[in-house]
Amino acid sequence: MSSLYLNRLNHEQREALVKSLHKSQNGNCFICGKKIDLKLQANAIDIDHIEPIRSGGKDDPVNFGLTHESCNRSKQSSDLRVARVLATFDSIAEGITGENRSPNLGDILTYHGGSKHDLPVQIAGGALKTSFAQTGKNDLLEYPIYKDEISGFKSTFINLPIQYVHHDDYINPRAIGNNLRKLVEEFHKGLPQLHITLGWIDTSQTDKTKVYVFDGQHKAAAQVLLGAKTLPVRVFIDPDTDVLLTANTNAGTTLRQVAFDKSVQRNLGSSLLSNRIDRYREARGIEPGEETFSEQDLVNHFKGESREMRRYIADRVRNSITTHQDNRLRDYIEYAGRSADKPLSYSTIEKTFYQFFINTEPLTTPFNHKAEEGTNPRQLEIDQIVRLMNIIADQIYVGQYDPDRGVRRIENDVQKGVDVAEPHLRAYRMAKEEIIQAWLKVVRQIVYQFFVTNGQLVDEEKLFQYEIPDACWQNIENFVDELKRLSLWVNKDLSISAFGGKQNNAYWQSIFENGKTPDGAEIMPAGLDILEMIKGRDRD
Repeated sequence: MSSLYLNRLNHEQREALVKSLHKSQNGNCFICGKKIDLKLQANAIDIDHIEPIRSGGKDDPVNFGLTHESCNRSKQSSDLRVARVLATFDSIAEGITGENRSPNLGDILTYHGGSKHDLPVQIAGGALKTSFAQTGKNDLLEYPIYKDEISGFKSTFINLPIQYVHHDDYINPRAIGNNLRKLVEEFHKGLPQLHITLGWIDTSQTDKTKVYVFDGQHKAAAQVLLGAKTLPVRVFIDPDTDVLLTANTNAGTTLRQVAFDKSVQRNLGSSLLSNRIDRYREARGIEPGEETFSEQDLVNHFKGESREMRRYIADRVRNSITTHQDNRLRDYIEYAGRSADKPLSYSTIEKTFYQFFINTEPLTTPFNHKAEEGTNPRQLEIDQIVRLMNIIADQIYVGQYDPDRGVRRIENDVQKGVDVAEPHLRAYRMAKEEIIQAWLKVVRQIVYQFFVTNGQLVDEEKLFQYEIPDACWQNIENFVDELKRLSLWVNKDLSISAFGGKQNNAYWQSIFENGKTPDGAEIMPAGLDILEMIKGRDRD
Protein backbone atom coordinates (compact mmCIF):
# COMPACT_ATOMS: atom_id res chain seq x y z
CA MET A 1 0.00 0.00 0.00
CA SER A 2 1.36 3.44 -0.94
CA SER A 3 2.35 5.88 1.79
CA LEU A 4 0.53 9.21 2.12
CA TYR A 5 3.32 10.36 4.44
CA LEU A 6 6.04 9.70 1.84
CA ASN A 7 3.97 11.17 -0.98
CA ARG A 8 3.76 14.50 0.88
CA LEU A 9 7.55 14.82 1.27
CA ASN A 10 9.56 17.07 -1.03
CA HIS A 11 12.98 16.02 -2.31
CA GLU A 12 14.94 17.54 0.58
CA GLN A 13 12.64 16.05 3.23
CA ARG A 14 12.86 12.60 1.63
CA GLU A 15 16.67 12.82 1.50
CA ALA A 16 16.72 13.73 5.19
CA LEU A 17 14.52 10.74 6.02
CA VAL A 18 16.79 8.43 4.02
CA LYS A 19 19.84 9.67 5.95
CA SER A 20 18.04 9.31 9.26
CA LEU A 21 16.99 5.73 8.53
CA HIS A 22 20.44 4.91 7.19
CA LYS A 23 21.99 6.07 10.46
CA SER A 24 19.48 4.24 12.68
CA GLN A 25 20.08 0.99 10.73
CA ASN A 26 23.87 1.36 11.00
CA GLY A 27 24.08 1.78 7.25
CA ASN A 28 22.58 -1.62 6.50
CA CYS A 29 19.63 -2.79 4.43
CA PHE A 30 16.69 -3.66 6.70
CA ILE A 31 16.07 -6.91 4.79
CA CYS A 32 19.40 -8.43 3.74
CA GLY A 33 21.60 -6.73 6.34
CA LYS A 34 24.23 -5.74 3.78
CA LYS A 35 25.64 -2.23 3.51
CA ILE A 36 23.81 0.54 1.68
CA ASP A 37 25.97 3.20 0.04
CA LEU A 38 23.85 6.34 -0.24
CA LYS A 39 25.92 7.64 -3.16
CA LEU A 40 26.75 4.55 -5.18
CA GLN A 41 23.27 3.10 -4.72
CA ALA A 42 21.30 6.35 -4.65
CA ASN A 43 18.94 5.24 -7.41
CA ALA A 44 18.45 1.74 -6.03
CA ILE A 45 17.10 2.42 -2.53
CA ASP A 46 13.54 1.96 -1.20
CA ILE A 47 11.65 3.13 1.87
CA ASP A 48 8.88 0.78 2.93
CA HIS A 49 6.64 0.11 5.91
CA ILE A 50 8.15 -2.38 8.35
CA GLU A 51 4.74 -3.53 9.50
CA PRO A 52 2.22 -3.28 6.62
CA ILE A 53 -0.50 -0.68 7.06
CA ARG A 54 -3.19 -3.32 6.45
CA SER A 55 -1.81 -5.24 9.43
CA GLY A 56 -2.03 -2.22 11.71
CA GLY A 57 1.32 -0.58 10.96
CA LYS A 58 1.59 3.20 11.15
CA ASP A 59 2.26 5.41 8.15
CA ASP A 60 5.01 7.14 10.12
CA PRO A 61 8.83 7.26 10.17
CA VAL A 62 8.88 4.96 13.23
CA ASN A 63 7.48 2.24 10.93
CA PHE A 64 9.78 2.81 7.95
CA GLY A 65 12.72 0.67 6.88
CA LEU A 66 15.42 1.52 4.35
CA THR A 67 16.20 -1.29 1.90
CA HIS A 68 17.98 -2.06 -1.32
CA GLU A 69 15.43 -1.70 -4.10
CA SER A 70 16.09 -5.27 -5.31
CA CYS A 71 15.60 -6.69 -1.80
CA ASN A 72 12.29 -4.90 -1.42
CA ARG A 73 11.07 -5.99 -4.86
CA SER A 74 11.93 -9.65 -4.27
CA LYS A 75 10.90 -9.85 -0.61
CA GLN A 76 8.94 -12.96 0.34
CA SER A 77 6.65 -11.20 2.82
CA SER A 78 4.98 -7.80 3.03
CA ASP A 79 6.20 -7.49 6.63
CA LEU A 80 9.83 -6.36 6.45
CA ARG A 81 10.67 -8.12 9.72
CA VAL A 82 9.55 -11.44 8.26
CA ALA A 83 11.24 -10.62 4.97
CA ARG A 84 14.49 -10.05 6.89
CA VAL A 85 14.20 -13.49 8.52
CA LEU A 86 13.55 -15.19 5.18
CA ALA A 87 16.48 -13.31 3.63
CA THR A 88 18.66 -14.77 6.38
CA PHE A 89 17.46 -18.23 5.42
CA ASP A 90 18.31 -17.50 1.78
CA SER A 91 21.78 -16.43 2.89
CA ILE A 92 22.21 -19.75 4.74
CA ALA A 93 21.13 -21.60 1.59
CA GLU A 94 23.67 -19.67 -0.50
CA GLY A 95 26.39 -20.65 1.95
CA ILE A 96 25.97 -24.36 1.17
CA THR A 97 25.45 -24.06 -2.58
CA GLY A 98 28.62 -26.04 -3.30
CA GLU A 99 27.27 -29.00 -1.34
CA ASN A 100 24.40 -29.63 -3.81
CA ARG A 101 21.73 -29.73 -1.11
CA SER A 102 19.17 -27.54 0.60
CA PRO A 103 19.53 -26.24 4.17
CA ASN A 104 18.35 -28.35 7.10
CA LEU A 105 17.78 -27.54 10.77
CA GLY A 106 21.46 -28.15 11.50
CA ASP A 107 22.52 -25.38 9.12
CA ILE A 108 20.12 -22.90 10.75
CA LEU A 109 21.22 -23.87 14.26
CA THR A 110 24.90 -23.52 13.35
CA TYR A 111 24.32 -20.10 11.75
CA HIS A 112 22.66 -18.87 14.95
CA GLY A 113 25.26 -20.29 17.34
CA GLY A 114 23.53 -23.59 18.08
CA SER A 115 24.69 -27.24 18.02
CA LYS A 116 27.83 -26.53 20.04
CA HIS A 117 27.65 -28.73 23.12
CA ASP A 118 26.81 -32.19 24.39
CA LEU A 119 24.33 -32.35 27.25
CA PRO A 120 25.66 -33.61 30.63
CA VAL A 121 23.15 -36.16 31.95
CA GLN A 122 22.51 -38.21 35.07
CA ILE A 123 19.54 -40.58 35.38
CA ALA A 124 18.44 -41.29 38.94
CA GLY A 125 15.23 -41.66 40.93
CA GLY A 126 12.93 -41.42 37.94
CA ALA A 127 14.40 -38.10 36.83
CA LEU A 128 16.94 -36.69 34.40
CA LYS A 129 19.44 -34.30 35.96
CA THR A 130 21.49 -31.85 33.91
CA SER A 131 23.02 -28.38 33.76
CA PHE A 132 23.50 -25.78 31.03
CA ALA A 133 26.76 -24.54 32.54
CA GLN A 134 28.44 -24.10 29.17
CA THR A 135 25.98 -21.30 28.41
CA GLY A 136 26.75 -19.57 31.71
CA LYS A 137 23.67 -20.95 33.53
CA ASN A 138 24.91 -22.92 36.54
CA ASP A 139 21.61 -24.08 38.03
CA LEU A 140 21.25 -27.83 38.60
CA LEU A 141 18.11 -28.90 36.78
CA GLU A 142 15.91 -31.94 37.24
CA TYR A 143 13.21 -33.21 34.87
CA PRO A 144 10.76 -36.06 35.59
CA ILE A 145 10.94 -39.09 33.28
CA TYR A 146 7.73 -40.50 31.82
CA LYS A 147 7.27 -44.01 30.44
CA ASP A 148 4.93 -44.61 27.50
CA GLU A 149 2.50 -47.37 28.47
CA ILE A 150 2.32 -48.98 25.03
CA SER A 151 5.82 -48.66 23.53
CA GLY A 152 7.72 -48.65 26.82
CA PHE A 153 9.78 -45.68 25.60
CA LYS A 154 11.00 -43.23 28.24
CA SER A 155 11.07 -39.49 27.67
CA THR A 156 11.21 -36.14 29.39
CA PHE A 157 10.49 -32.53 28.45
CA ILE A 158 13.27 -29.94 28.44
CA ASN A 159 13.39 -26.30 27.35
CA LEU A 160 16.81 -26.60 25.72
CA PRO A 161 19.21 -23.77 24.83
CA ILE A 162 19.90 -24.09 21.11
CA GLN A 163 23.60 -24.69 21.88
CA TYR A 164 22.56 -28.20 23.01
CA VAL A 165 20.29 -28.98 20.04
CA HIS A 166 21.59 -31.05 17.06
CA HIS A 167 19.88 -32.08 13.82
CA ASP A 168 19.37 -35.82 13.16
CA ASP A 169 19.91 -36.32 9.43
CA TYR A 170 19.49 -40.10 9.71
CA ILE A 171 15.95 -40.42 11.09
CA ASN A 172 14.88 -37.18 9.41
CA PRO A 173 16.95 -36.23 6.34
CA ARG A 174 14.42 -33.60 5.26
CA ALA A 175 15.63 -30.27 4.04
CA ILE A 176 13.74 -27.15 5.10
CA GLY A 177 10.96 -26.76 2.55
CA ASN A 178 8.66 -24.10 1.15
CA ASN A 179 6.31 -24.04 4.15
CA LEU A 180 8.96 -22.26 6.25
CA ARG A 181 7.64 -18.84 5.23
CA LYS A 182 4.15 -19.56 6.59
CA LEU A 183 5.56 -20.86 9.86
CA VAL A 184 7.76 -17.78 10.29
CA GLU A 185 4.75 -15.54 9.66
CA GLU A 186 2.66 -17.63 12.08
CA PHE A 187 5.15 -17.45 14.93
CA HIS A 188 5.92 -13.80 14.19
CA LYS A 189 2.28 -13.06 15.08
CA GLY A 190 2.88 -14.51 18.52
CA LEU A 191 0.89 -17.68 17.94
CA PRO A 192 2.13 -20.75 19.87
CA GLN A 193 3.77 -23.91 18.61
CA LEU A 194 1.15 -26.66 18.83
CA HIS A 195 3.51 -29.55 18.08
CA ILE A 196 6.55 -29.87 20.29
CA THR A 197 9.94 -30.73 18.78
CA LEU A 198 11.03 -34.35 19.27
CA GLY A 199 14.59 -35.45 20.03
CA TRP A 200 16.53 -38.34 21.54
CA ILE A 201 19.64 -39.00 23.61
CA ASP A 202 21.90 -41.99 24.23
CA THR A 203 23.13 -42.19 27.83
CA SER A 204 24.57 -45.69 27.57
CA GLN A 205 28.14 -44.73 26.67
CA THR A 206 29.14 -41.60 28.61
CA ASP A 207 27.68 -39.01 30.97
CA LYS A 208 27.43 -36.56 28.06
CA THR A 209 25.28 -36.92 24.96
CA LYS A 210 24.04 -34.97 21.97
CA VAL A 211 20.33 -34.18 21.80
CA TYR A 212 19.31 -35.16 18.26
CA VAL A 213 16.14 -33.57 16.86
CA PHE A 214 14.27 -35.83 14.45
CA ASP A 215 10.78 -34.30 14.22
CA GLY A 216 9.31 -30.80 14.25
CA GLN A 217 12.35 -29.35 12.53
CA HIS A 218 10.43 -26.81 10.42
CA LYS A 219 8.79 -25.33 13.51
CA ALA A 220 12.11 -25.36 15.33
CA ALA A 221 13.85 -23.71 12.36
CA ALA A 222 11.23 -20.95 12.16
CA GLN A 223 11.61 -20.18 15.86
CA VAL A 224 15.41 -20.08 15.71
CA LEU A 225 15.32 -17.80 12.67
CA LEU A 226 13.01 -15.49 14.62
CA GLY A 227 15.58 -15.29 17.38
CA ALA A 228 14.51 -18.01 19.84
CA LYS A 229 17.44 -19.02 22.06
CA THR A 230 15.70 -22.05 23.60
CA LEU A 231 13.45 -24.77 22.18
CA PRO A 232 10.96 -26.94 24.07
CA VAL A 233 11.87 -30.54 23.21
CA ARG A 234 10.41 -33.90 24.15
CA VAL A 235 13.56 -35.97 24.61
CA PHE A 236 13.39 -39.75 24.25
CA ILE A 237 15.90 -41.46 26.54
CA ASP A 238 17.93 -44.37 25.12
CA PRO A 239 15.30 -45.29 22.48
CA ASP A 240 15.57 -47.95 19.80
CA THR A 241 16.35 -45.54 16.96
CA ASP A 242 15.22 -48.08 14.38
CA VAL A 243 11.75 -47.95 15.93
CA LEU A 244 11.84 -44.13 15.83
CA LEU A 245 12.95 -44.25 12.19
CA THR A 246 10.10 -46.61 11.30
CA ALA A 247 7.53 -44.56 13.23
CA ASN A 248 8.72 -41.31 11.64
CA THR A 249 8.66 -42.86 8.17
CA ASN A 250 5.16 -44.26 8.68
CA ALA A 251 3.99 -40.85 9.90
CA GLY A 252 4.96 -39.35 6.55
CA THR A 253 3.88 -42.24 4.33
CA THR A 254 1.16 -44.70 5.35
CA LEU A 255 -0.32 -42.49 8.11
CA ARG A 256 0.34 -39.20 6.25
CA GLN A 257 0.66 -37.25 9.49
CA VAL A 258 3.78 -35.47 8.22
CA ALA A 259 4.07 -33.81 4.82
CA PHE A 260 7.08 -35.79 3.61
CA ASP A 261 7.70 -35.19 -0.06
CA LYS A 262 8.38 -38.34 -2.04
CA SER A 263 12.11 -37.80 -2.38
CA VAL A 264 12.43 -37.75 1.42
CA GLN A 265 10.32 -40.91 1.66
CA ARG A 266 12.76 -42.63 -0.72
CA ASN A 267 15.70 -41.47 1.37
CA LEU A 268 14.08 -42.85 4.51
CA GLY A 269 13.25 -46.13 2.75
CA SER A 270 16.88 -46.44 1.69
CA SER A 271 17.98 -45.88 5.31
CA LEU A 272 15.54 -48.52 6.51
CA LEU A 273 16.92 -51.02 3.98
CA SER A 274 20.46 -50.39 5.29
CA ASN A 275 19.18 -51.07 8.78
CA ARG A 276 17.51 -54.33 7.70
CA ILE A 277 20.73 -55.44 5.95
CA ASP A 278 22.68 -54.91 9.18
CA ARG A 279 20.08 -56.85 11.14
CA TYR A 280 20.12 -59.68 8.56
CA ARG A 281 23.91 -59.97 8.77
CA GLU A 282 23.77 -60.07 12.55
CA ALA A 283 21.03 -62.72 12.55
CA ARG A 284 22.90 -64.91 10.03
CA GLY A 285 26.39 -64.40 11.43
CA ILE A 286 27.56 -62.63 8.26
CA GLU A 287 30.56 -60.30 8.49
CA PRO A 288 29.95 -56.53 8.06
CA GLY A 289 30.36 -55.52 4.42
CA GLU A 290 29.71 -59.04 3.13
CA GLU A 291 27.21 -59.06 0.24
CA THR A 292 26.73 -62.73 -0.61
CA PHE A 293 22.96 -62.56 -0.04
CA SER A 294 20.21 -61.20 -2.27
CA GLU A 295 17.32 -58.77 -2.09
CA GLN A 296 14.97 -61.75 -2.13
CA ASP A 297 16.82 -63.25 0.85
CA LEU A 298 16.01 -60.09 2.81
CA VAL A 299 12.33 -60.25 1.81
CA ASN A 300 12.18 -63.89 2.89
CA HIS A 301 13.91 -63.18 6.20
CA PHE A 302 11.67 -60.26 7.20
CA LYS A 303 8.45 -62.12 6.41
CA GLY A 304 6.26 -59.92 8.56
CA GLU A 305 7.12 -56.87 6.51
CA SER A 306 7.65 -58.28 3.03
CA ARG A 307 5.63 -55.50 1.41
CA GLU A 308 7.67 -52.84 3.19
CA MET A 309 10.92 -54.59 2.25
CA ARG A 310 10.00 -54.46 -1.41
CA ARG A 311 9.35 -50.74 -1.06
CA TYR A 312 12.66 -50.17 0.77
CA ILE A 313 14.54 -51.98 -2.03
CA ALA A 314 12.91 -49.83 -4.70
CA ASP A 315 13.45 -46.72 -2.59
CA ARG A 316 17.18 -47.39 -2.42
CA VAL A 317 17.40 -47.56 -6.22
CA ARG A 318 15.36 -44.36 -6.63
CA ASN A 319 17.36 -42.54 -3.97
CA SER A 320 20.68 -43.69 -5.49
CA ILE A 321 19.65 -42.16 -8.83
CA THR A 322 18.22 -38.97 -7.31
CA THR A 323 21.32 -38.25 -5.23
CA HIS A 324 23.89 -39.55 -7.75
CA GLN A 325 26.72 -37.02 -7.89
CA ASP A 326 26.92 -37.27 -11.69
CA ASN A 327 23.19 -36.71 -12.25
CA ARG A 328 22.96 -33.42 -14.14
CA LEU A 329 19.18 -33.52 -14.48
CA ARG A 330 18.69 -33.19 -10.72
CA ASP A 331 19.34 -29.43 -10.92
CA TYR A 332 16.07 -29.14 -12.84
CA ILE A 333 13.93 -31.19 -10.44
CA GLU A 334 11.82 -29.75 -7.62
CA TYR A 335 11.81 -32.30 -4.82
CA ALA A 336 9.17 -30.71 -2.56
CA GLY A 337 5.98 -30.64 -4.64
CA ARG A 338 5.79 -28.22 -7.53
CA SER A 339 7.90 -25.16 -8.11
CA ALA A 340 7.79 -21.93 -10.05
CA ASP A 341 11.52 -22.25 -10.71
CA LYS A 342 12.12 -25.78 -11.99
CA PRO A 343 10.49 -27.60 -14.92
CA LEU A 344 10.28 -31.12 -13.45
CA SER A 345 8.63 -32.25 -10.25
CA TYR A 346 9.95 -35.26 -8.36
CA SER A 347 6.53 -36.87 -8.86
CA THR A 348 6.99 -36.59 -12.64
CA ILE A 349 10.42 -38.26 -12.37
CA GLU A 350 8.86 -41.14 -10.45
CA LYS A 351 6.04 -41.57 -12.96
CA THR A 352 8.40 -41.59 -15.92
CA PHE A 353 12.08 -42.47 -15.46
CA TYR A 354 11.58 -44.61 -12.39
CA GLN A 355 8.35 -46.27 -13.46
CA PHE A 356 9.62 -47.07 -16.97
CA PHE A 357 13.21 -48.10 -16.26
CA ILE A 358 13.46 -49.50 -12.71
CA ASN A 359 12.70 -53.16 -12.06
CA THR A 360 10.98 -53.15 -8.66
CA GLU A 361 11.02 -56.92 -8.18
CA PRO A 362 13.61 -58.13 -5.61
CA LEU A 363 16.63 -59.72 -7.30
CA THR A 364 17.62 -63.29 -6.50
CA THR A 365 21.27 -62.72 -7.37
CA PRO A 366 23.66 -61.63 -4.54
CA PHE A 367 24.22 -57.94 -3.92
CA ASN A 368 27.80 -58.35 -5.14
CA HIS A 369 26.84 -60.32 -8.28
CA LYS A 370 29.23 -59.38 -11.14
CA ALA A 371 30.37 -56.33 -9.18
CA GLU A 372 34.02 -56.86 -10.09
CA GLU A 373 33.16 -57.00 -13.81
CA GLY A 374 31.18 -53.75 -13.51
CA THR A 375 27.96 -55.41 -14.66
CA ASN A 376 26.08 -55.80 -11.38
CA PRO A 377 22.43 -55.58 -12.49
CA ARG A 378 21.30 -53.04 -9.88
CA GLN A 379 24.34 -50.82 -10.35
CA LEU A 380 23.93 -51.01 -14.12
CA GLU A 381 20.32 -49.98 -13.72
CA ILE A 382 21.27 -46.98 -11.60
CA ASP A 383 24.19 -45.84 -13.75
CA GLN A 384 22.32 -46.26 -17.04
CA ILE A 385 19.24 -44.34 -15.86
CA VAL A 386 21.60 -41.55 -14.75
CA ARG A 387 23.25 -41.67 -18.19
CA LEU A 388 19.82 -41.32 -19.85
CA MET A 389 18.97 -38.40 -17.57
CA ASN A 390 22.25 -36.72 -18.48
CA ILE A 391 21.56 -37.05 -22.21
CA ILE A 392 18.21 -35.34 -21.69
CA ALA A 393 19.70 -32.71 -19.38
CA ASP A 394 22.48 -31.83 -21.81
CA GLN A 395 20.26 -31.70 -24.88
CA ILE A 396 17.21 -29.92 -23.47
CA TYR A 397 18.00 -28.10 -20.21
CA VAL A 398 21.64 -27.20 -19.61
CA GLY A 399 22.23 -23.69 -20.96
CA GLN A 400 18.71 -23.57 -22.41
CA TYR A 401 16.28 -23.56 -19.49
CA ASP A 402 16.30 -20.23 -17.64
CA PRO A 403 15.68 -20.77 -13.90
CA ASP A 404 15.14 -17.04 -13.40
CA ARG A 405 12.22 -17.16 -15.85
CA GLY A 406 10.87 -20.38 -14.37
CA VAL A 407 7.57 -21.97 -15.31
CA ARG A 408 5.02 -19.54 -13.90
CA ARG A 409 2.28 -18.52 -16.40
CA ILE A 410 4.40 -19.29 -19.45
CA GLU A 411 1.53 -20.23 -21.76
CA ASN A 412 -0.47 -17.21 -20.53
CA ASP A 413 2.46 -14.96 -21.36
CA VAL A 414 2.84 -16.56 -24.80
CA GLN A 415 -0.84 -15.90 -25.49
CA LYS A 416 -0.38 -12.25 -24.46
CA GLY A 417 2.55 -11.84 -26.83
CA VAL A 418 5.21 -11.72 -24.10
CA ASP A 419 8.57 -12.83 -25.47
CA VAL A 420 9.62 -16.23 -24.12
CA ALA A 421 12.96 -17.53 -25.38
CA GLU A 422 12.46 -20.57 -27.64
CA PRO A 423 14.96 -22.86 -25.84
CA HIS A 424 13.22 -22.12 -22.55
CA LEU A 425 9.76 -22.64 -24.01
CA ARG A 426 10.86 -25.96 -25.54
CA ALA A 427 12.38 -27.16 -22.26
CA TYR A 428 9.23 -26.22 -20.36
CA ARG A 429 6.86 -27.94 -22.76
CA MET A 430 8.89 -31.13 -23.12
CA ALA A 431 8.93 -31.48 -19.32
CA LYS A 432 5.15 -31.51 -18.88
CA GLU A 433 4.27 -34.80 -17.23
CA GLU A 434 1.88 -36.17 -19.85
CA ILE A 435 4.32 -35.20 -22.63
CA ILE A 436 7.51 -36.63 -21.14
CA GLN A 437 5.58 -39.81 -20.34
CA ALA A 438 4.72 -40.21 -24.01
CA TRP A 439 8.21 -39.66 -25.44
CA LEU A 440 10.10 -41.61 -22.76
CA LYS A 441 7.98 -44.61 -23.71
CA VAL A 442 9.51 -44.23 -27.18
CA VAL A 443 13.00 -44.25 -25.62
CA ARG A 444 12.11 -47.50 -23.88
CA GLN A 445 10.98 -48.98 -27.21
CA ILE A 446 14.23 -47.87 -28.88
CA VAL A 447 16.29 -49.75 -26.28
CA TYR A 448 14.15 -52.88 -26.38
CA GLN A 449 14.09 -53.03 -30.19
CA PHE A 450 17.86 -52.59 -30.33
CA PHE A 451 18.35 -55.74 -28.26
CA VAL A 452 15.77 -57.68 -30.28
CA THR A 453 17.16 -56.55 -33.63
CA ASN A 454 20.63 -57.67 -32.55
CA GLY A 455 19.35 -61.09 -31.57
CA GLN A 456 19.59 -60.67 -27.78
CA LEU A 457 16.73 -62.05 -25.72
CA VAL A 458 15.99 -59.70 -22.78
CA ASP A 459 13.36 -59.38 -20.07
CA GLU A 460 11.62 -56.09 -20.86
CA GLU A 461 10.88 -55.52 -17.15
CA LYS A 462 14.63 -55.57 -16.43
CA LEU A 463 15.64 -53.60 -19.50
CA PHE A 464 18.19 -51.27 -17.87
CA GLN A 465 19.79 -54.12 -15.92
CA TYR A 466 21.39 -55.26 -19.19
CA GLU A 467 24.45 -53.42 -20.42
CA ILE A 468 23.25 -51.09 -23.18
CA PRO A 469 25.78 -50.88 -26.07
CA ASP A 470 27.23 -47.54 -27.19
CA ALA A 471 25.45 -47.87 -30.54
CA CYS A 472 22.12 -47.92 -28.74
CA TRP A 473 23.07 -44.89 -26.66
CA GLN A 474 23.86 -43.09 -29.91
CA ASN A 475 20.37 -43.97 -31.15
CA ILE A 476 18.89 -42.47 -27.99
CA GLU A 477 20.95 -39.29 -28.36
CA ASN A 478 19.89 -38.95 -31.98
CA PHE A 479 16.24 -39.46 -31.09
CA VAL A 480 16.26 -36.84 -28.32
CA ASP A 481 18.10 -34.41 -30.59
CA GLU A 482 15.60 -34.89 -33.41
CA LEU A 483 12.65 -34.74 -31.01
CA LYS A 484 13.69 -31.39 -29.56
CA ARG A 485 13.99 -29.96 -33.10
CA LEU A 486 10.27 -30.47 -33.77
CA SER A 487 8.61 -27.14 -34.46
CA LEU A 488 5.61 -27.80 -32.22
CA TRP A 489 7.70 -27.09 -29.08
CA VAL A 490 8.17 -23.45 -30.10
CA ASN A 491 4.91 -23.00 -32.03
CA LYS A 492 3.19 -20.21 -30.12
CA ASP A 493 -0.08 -20.77 -31.95
CA LEU A 494 -0.43 -24.07 -30.09
CA SER A 495 -0.42 -22.31 -26.73
CA ILE A 496 -4.21 -22.25 -26.51
CA SER A 497 -4.83 -25.74 -27.92
CA ALA A 498 -2.22 -28.46 -27.41
CA PHE A 499 -0.36 -26.70 -24.60
CA GLY A 500 -3.27 -24.69 -23.22
CA GLY A 501 -4.19 -27.10 -20.44
CA LYS A 502 -3.27 -30.43 -18.94
CA GLN A 503 -3.86 -33.22 -21.46
CA ASN A 504 -3.53 -36.92 -20.78
CA ASN A 505 -0.94 -39.40 -21.98
CA ALA A 506 -3.24 -40.79 -24.67
CA TYR A 507 -3.56 -37.30 -26.18
CA TRP A 508 0.19 -37.05 -26.80
CA GLN A 509 0.49 -40.70 -27.72
CA SER A 510 -1.93 -39.98 -30.56
CA ILE A 511 0.06 -36.92 -31.69
CA PHE A 512 3.34 -38.85 -31.74
CA GLU A 513 1.73 -41.76 -33.62
CA ASN A 514 -0.05 -39.87 -36.42
CA GLY A 515 0.51 -36.14 -35.87
CA LYS A 516 -3.10 -35.56 -34.76
CA THR A 517 -4.97 -35.30 -31.48
CA PRO A 518 -7.59 -37.98 -30.69
CA ASP A 519 -10.30 -35.66 -32.05
CA GLY A 520 -8.42 -35.15 -35.34
CA ALA A 521 -6.78 -31.73 -34.86
CA GLU A 522 -3.46 -31.63 -36.73
CA ILE A 523 -0.47 -30.77 -34.56
CA MET A 524 2.33 -32.15 -36.77
CA PRO A 525 2.39 -33.05 -40.49
CA ALA A 526 2.91 -36.70 -39.55
CA GLY A 527 3.71 -38.95 -36.62
CA LEU A 528 7.23 -39.64 -35.42
CA ASP A 529 9.39 -41.67 -37.78
CA ILE A 530 11.52 -43.43 -35.17
CA LEU A 531 13.81 -45.18 -37.67
CA GLU A 532 14.69 -41.88 -39.30
CA MET A 533 15.08 -40.08 -36.00
CA ILE A 534 17.60 -42.52 -34.54
CA LYS A 535 19.83 -42.05 -37.60
CA GLY A 536 20.60 -38.51 -36.52
CA ARG A 537 21.68 -35.60 -38.68
CA ASP A 538 24.23 -37.38 -40.89
CA ARG A 539 21.92 -39.46 -43.05
CA ASP A 540 22.67 -41.38 -46.23
